[in-house]
Amino acid sequence: MKCIDLFSGCGGLSLGFANAGIDIVAAIDNWDKVVEVYNKNFSHTCYSHDLTDEEGALNIINRYKPDMIAGGPPCQDFSSAGKRDETLGRADLTYHFANIVCSYKPKWFVMENVERIKKSHILKDVISQYEKNGYGLTAVILSAEYCNVPQARKRFFLIGGLGEKNNILKPILEKNLNKTPMTIRDYLGNSLSLDYYYRHPRNYSRRGIFSIDEPSPTVRGVNRPLPPGYKKHSGDPANIKLSDIRPLTTTERSYLQTFPKTFIFEGSKTNLEQMIGNAVPVNLAEFVANGILEYCKNGELNDAKQQSLFSTIEEFVMPNRMLQRTI
Repeated sequence: MKCIDLFSGCGGLSLGFANAGIDIVAAIDNWDKVVEVYNKNFSHTCYSHDLTDEEGALNIINRYKPDMIAGGPPCQDFSSAGKRDETLGRADLTYHFANIVCSYKPKWFVMENVERIKKSHILKDVISQYEKNGYGLTAVILSAEYCNVPQARKRFFLIGGLGEKNNILKPILEKNLNKTPMTIRDYLGNSLSLDYYYRHPRNYSRRGIFSIDEPSPTVRGVNRPLPPGYKKHSGDPANIKLSDIRPLTTTERSYLQTFPKTFIFEGSKTNLEQMIGNAVPVNLAEFVANGILEYCKNGELNDAKQQSLFSTIEEFVMPNRMLQRTI
């Protein structure tokens, strides 16, 4: 299966899909810094192109004739860490992604975003658009720590199959979830040479010190040192010396996003922190891709299972509680 990655960032989704066996033939992004990093790590081309120019994007896509279009339109306007202002224009990129998909009509598409998008009218709009164009849809919120990622990161996925039924992938994705959350120590062992680290909270009503024996909190584009005079939060581990605590490095944070140690990150610290924080965790992308490929291999069997699942827009847009296991 051939795939093009739109809004590719530095390539987390591309690498995860490739690891699952999907052939990523090209990528497109409009930030020159991530395009440079992407092109250092993949043999195919990442094009620097503004995806609001849908005709230009379709010209690129038509050169490659992919079976799948995947991507994560920028999520700041939906994110709990952003301003959540859909009038700023970034949320409109979700419409541009849908327009490109529905113009080209690949067999499959995958759209990734933050959990809060489910509360947006934009999601309802594009779901209607996809259904009118013949796509059966699966909408899920996946917790990354149950998908081979040492990070408590919830992400929304809308997966469409042309001519398929709604919810066909939910049984597979649920079945493939790990039974227990992955911790940093599970994934990296003792390679970080620490047991505790600092992760800057959004406000000081939240704790800032975490153990590697739990999944990390969501990796964001902000990475600050422990501030002078930091006072322990009630949720911080009790028996620690603040003088021993440090934040994770930029490279270590890329490991939490499950980028391999061989992945090349070059650029300013600010830019690298931003692109790493925005990336789709590699192993989460691989988890989703494996589910699609498993369905393609055993489609008839899974069709029988999906009959009992919800199939209306109103019901399947809501998060599937079984896919949101909590610690």
